[in-house]
Amino acid sequence: MHLRHLRLLDFRSWPLLELELEPGVTTLVGRNGHGKTNVLEAVGVLASLRSHRVATDAPMIRTGARTALVGALAHNAGRELTVELALNSGKANRARLNTSPCRRLSDVLGVVQSVLFAPEDLALVRGEPAERRRLLDELMIQRRPALGGDLSEYPSVLRQRTALLKSASGALRRGGPEDSATVLDTLDVWDGRLAELGARLVAGRIDLLRQLRPLVVDAYRGLAPESRPADLTYRFRVADAPDESELTDPEFVEAVLLAELGRRRRDEIDRGMSLVGPHRDDLILRLGDEPAKGFASHGETWSFALALRLGSLELFRADGAEPVLLLDDVFAELDRHRRAALADVAAGVEQVLITAAVGEDVPGSLRGVRHDVVMTGEGADRHSAMTVSRRQHDGADAREHAGGEDGVSDADSGGDDDDNTDTGSRATP
Repeated sequence: MHLRHLRLLDFRSWPLLELELEPGVTTLVGRNGHGKTNVLEAVGVLASLRSHRVATDAPMIRTGARTALVGALAHNAGRELTVELALNSGKANRARLNTSPCRRLSDVLGVVQSVLFAPEDLALVRGEPAERRRLLDELMIQRRPALGGDLSEYPSVLRQRTALLKSASGALRRGGPEDSATVLDTLDVWDGRLAELGARLVAGRIDLLRQLRPLVVDAYRGLAPESRPADLTYRFRVADAPDESELTDPEFVEAVLLAELGRRRRDEIDRGMSLVGPHRDDLILRLGDEPAKGFASHGETWSFALALRLGSLELFRADGAEPVLLLDDVFAELDRHRRAALADVAAGVEQVLITAAVGEDVPGSLRGVRHDVVMTGEGADRHSAMTVSRRQHDGADAREHAGGEDGVSDADSGGDDDDNTDTGSRATP
């Protein structure tokens, strides 16, 4: 699949962006903090309904605005579909598909598919379990959009159940037998819903992992042939956890979760926390007999993070899909071997969007359309804009830089414009 048009309205630093796209490579070049990553983030939000940078929607809405719009025209499986997502401050988000309002946000999942690799991906190896759970969940809902509703509902159930746990301890102490029975009956209802949703999410993650694991292992072997072999296992945090092969059955997982909720109930009430469920699980990354977290070298960490993304890309391809590959300022961070490996993969992808602070960081094999991004205006009017759009030819463009002090490239100053093309991009305050 590929995007033919991307539209941002009051999304982060972009008051308005109308960007025409085509298959192949598109590179956004500009200084750090000028808004390049915001464009890639918007594509990821359309693909997964989540940002890879923040946990809430508020930072994605431009200061002073009440709503941010992200829209795209996507060419997917021989069809052209328009999708639009409205991020609303203080009220529910809304989505439209082919100009028709969607009953659920998850109805737009699958229209846009993407795989993002960014320097922050080192946190997949070094960071907390939430980073690795997010990786599984975003892949899962892009491939199985039906689970998007469960993934959206689960945090709400978790919040309400946790609030009940926090109030349950005092209510059980103060109330009589009848009041205690009411509290416990209510908790039973929330336990059932959490176990039902959680079981489907755990089973979906396990099914995904069983397909993803060999692809990541192969990718890591190619990136770090001298390193210890990589492996991935799912940590299902219950007492006497069943074998992974049993966790693909949602009914079985639901029964296990209900039993564990019953066993941990007193502990949960005492602590006022939900201690059971997929929000507590982890994806364990290993190198040989040791966990990658804390034991992997810097190079091994980069290789594992990149292998996770390359494995994700191959997983989509195994489904017959070709996601948009988003590469956020990564080439400057990679050594020669990993840079070449990533460039080889990217060269064969239908559509690639790349950001770079310096144009020379992008390998010569990944030439395409270049847009120069700058930050302009002052104070509250400070915003991102595109100043130059031109097609690059392999090895032919000697002006690979983001520009002088004002961020404008040589092409803006009346130089040779043989390589310049009007790509239809537009940004206005």
